[in-house]
Amino acid sequence: MSDLTKSAEAPAAAAAGGPLPTPEKKPGKEKSRSLWSDAWRDLRSNWVFIVSATLIVLLLVIVAFPGLFSSTDPTARDLSGHYLAKPELGKVFSDGWLGYDAQGQSVYSRMIHGTRASVLVGLGTTVVVTLFGGIIGMLAGYFGGWLDAVLSRLTDMFMGIPFLLGALVLLNAFEDRSIPVVIGALSFLGWTQTARVMRGSVITVKQADYVQAAKALGAGTNRILFKHILPNAIAPVIVVATISLGVYISAEATLSFLGLGLTSGVSWGADISAGGNSIRVAQHIILFPSIMLSIAVLSFIMLGEAVRNALDPKTR
Repeated sequence: MSDLTKSAEAPAAAAAGGPLPTPEKKPGKEKSRSLWSDAWRDLRSNWVFIVSATLIVLLLVIVAFPGLFSSTDPTARDLSGHYLAKPELGKVFSDGWLGYDAQGQSVYSRMIHGTRASVLVGLGTTVVVTLFGGIIGMLAGYFGGWLDAVLSRLTDMFMGIPFLLGALVLLNAFEDRSIPVVIGALSFLGWTQTARVMRGSVITVKQADYVQAAKALGAGTNRILFKHILPNAIAPVIVVATISLGVYISAEATLSFLGLGLTSGVSWGADISAGGNSIRVAQHIILFPSIMLSIAVLSFIMLGEAVRNALDPKTR
């Protein structure tokens, strides 16, 4: 039906007291969705994202409020009645429902309080690595030339250092290995992958038409970098950071297991290492911290995979 016919029918319908004809929507008038809105829509319907995000939120609540889950001091010892005591799974969430270790300490309480150290190390390392590696990669990718050559060779040098071996050497130089010290050691060696991913993403984005138009209009370097390039180049870095977070939690547990991790507080890796001496008679000492560590690492890796699939334009 032509527009002329529709305009002729409108007064007649109004005079007869009937409803006015509904105008048809013209194509191209709908508001276009951004990459982030499309990604969020896909994530909300992805069961992998829902499950992993729920577990991560639970871990963060445990980190912030461990007293809500266990009121027992994780360092309290009672060798007289709790030496290698077996789990009492019927008494859910009680002090001894997951048993006791060789020092008479509650396995459940140590598992809960150990979440804070491992997750804080993972989060802190991820933040530092993302900021430092992102800045290095953005500068190298945008300016190119000699600056790109110098920063790329510096990145290659650090990539040649084995991650865990380098962390062991660095942490061996400190007697008091607190959470900031462990974060610093892991960040010192872990920024290279983020820098490479950001560099490649910036090189791709800076060739886009809107970046060239901003340069032609006289936009400054800071505006181009933070207004046009960074928002469109950050997606691959977010994916890498999310997956790497689980890797850093695993690295902290490995270092603590080897005796060169945290020297204060409770750590899953230290508890797994201590349980090795009693593995023949008390397997629960290793079992439950290992399960908690696996859940934490797997949650962040699953979240990273879901985010990567949602941000990948090839899947659309």
